[in-house]
Amino acid sequence: MASAAKRPKQVAAGDSPAEAGSADAVSGFLDWCKKVGLELSPKVYVSREGTVSAYGLLAREDLPIGEILFTIPRAALLSQHTTSIQSLLEKDQASLKSRSGWVPLLLALLHEYTASNSHWRPYFSLWPDFSTMDHPMFWPEEERVRLLRGTGVLEAVDKDLANIQEEYSSIILPFMESHLDVFDPQLHTLELYQRLVAFVMAYSFQEPLDEEDEDEKEPNPPTMVPMADILNHVANHNANLEYSLECLKMVTTQPICKGQEIFNTYGQMANWQLMHMYGFAEPYPGNTDDAADIQMVTVRRAALQGASTEAERQLVLEQWDFLCQLEMVGEEGAFVIGWEEVLTEEELSMTLKVLCMSAEEFKEFKAHEGWEDDTEDGESFTLSNETIPRLKASWKQLLRDSVLLTLESYSSDLKADQDLLHNKIAYGKLSQHEQQALQVRYGQKRILYQLLELAS
Repeated sequence: MASAAKRPKQVAAGDSPAEAGSADAVSGFLDWCKKVGLELSPKVYVSREGTVSAYGLLAREDLPIGEILFTIPRAALLSQHTTSIQSLLEKDQASLKSRSGWVPLLLALLHEYTASNSHWRPYFSLWPDFSTMDHPMFWPEEERVRLLRGTGVLEAVDKDLANIQEEYSSIILPFMESHLDVFDPQLHTLELYQRLVAFVMAYSFQEPLDEEDEDEKEPNPPTMVPMADILNHVANHNANLEYSLECLKMVTTQPICKGQEIFNTYGQMANWQLMHMYGFAEPYPGNTDDAADIQMVTVRRAALQGASTEAERQLVLEQWDFLCQLEMVGEEGAFVIGWEEVLTEEELSMTLKVLCMSAEEFKEFKAHEGWEDDTEDGESFTLSNETIPRLKASWKQLLRDSVLLTLESYSSDLKADQDLLHNKIAYGKLSQHEQQALQVRYGQKRILYQLLELAS
């Protein structure tokens, strides 16, 4: 799963035996697809040529909207319910609960990937060596910090690495040691487990819940969906995966011309999220879903900087505590700024409002427990490019100060990134990691500078 200049090619053409064998791998995979009842339309084909990254799906002829590209029977999916060790996982499910909810699938993958007789062996042959996964979690730490500081990726990767270590040592290892007839800790190592976590991050699908179940049920666990995971991603995608009781179908959502690549969507994701989860970023300005985060604690810091007396500082801290009680802010939360509007409008609007109150206004607001009719003073509108310039001066000042503090967290400024991006020779000399990280930083900074201008 990747996108325009997105997920780097897993193997450079002609550089390794794996590349030479990729045609055989695809051929074997397509034979397996026929055997398991996966129906691929003759109007499309799998290729490594003419795609933005690694494998992809291309149109053999012009395709209209609503064309079914392939149909996958549920028996062909690889999940905790279809693996050959399904009964084992079900029997011990109580001991396999984790924060991620991925442990049963990861145990299934550990087993199926290393079992010589696995039903999914032709599927795994498309990825002969998971060491080619290029998520930031596999980058040298120094490089990761240098290129991605301020983007949000560092913090996400640190959490991932800590969770992977904790899950493996506290859940995976004890489970394997209880089932040495199936698992071998010398083979099913922490390193392989980490590679498989990245594989699930980049290639799995999560079936959406029915609308009536969304508030009551836990999200569905991730599942590996052969063929669907070959499609690369762009925000302006032209196909979508549809779910039914018996099967899954990839269906076109736009007309597609002969020779054109077919793209799925991984959801509305900012470049930093694509970088973290998949190891790629959409080149600017392609990602219409790109966004920049302003950490909630950064807004608190900006408000404290604006306080000139100890009494004003104490008021800011009281206001922050009250916002925490209202569950509008948190120490690890972020306000999300999109190209057209603030995506966390309710939280940011309330935060600006409360932190800009005088002591008297705050006292009265608290007395009403945070409930107030906003319609009279016009403060209930969406925070968008159109409305932000009309905010109260104090709100805009706090916004500007918060943006400036956020921009300080990057290791380079907008002009340096812009010069690099627009200089084709200099950009071409950058490593794959440097190019991807530049796209992440540049999109975020453009959004932040746009907000700075709107709030001026």
